[in-house]
Amino acid sequence: MRTHVSTRAEAFNRSGFGVWINSPTGRVFRVVAGTAFLTAGFATAGSAWGVASIVWGILPLTAGLFDVCYISAALGGPLRGGECRAAARTPG
Repeated sequence: MRTHVSTRAEAFNRSGFGVWINSPTGRVFRVVAGTAFLTAGFATAGSAWGVASIVWGILPLTAGLFDVCYISAALGGPLRGGECRAAARTPG
């Protein structure tokens, strides 16, 4: 378990977008967006855009379904949404 996250990750998790994207509403949005990208991708699967849409759609879909935040993890912070929410509540 991490005891400290990087400053960039802390700033992201406390930002309005970071708080929203890790909220229940943000999770639903990610699932819907991922599903939309996958649907568009499968509808145009014969093209490069279709394949790219399928690959891209996996990211928000899995993030919403499994409550993870790839942005926080890429910035050196926690991957799990619950840890991101806790980091946002912790005084800096």
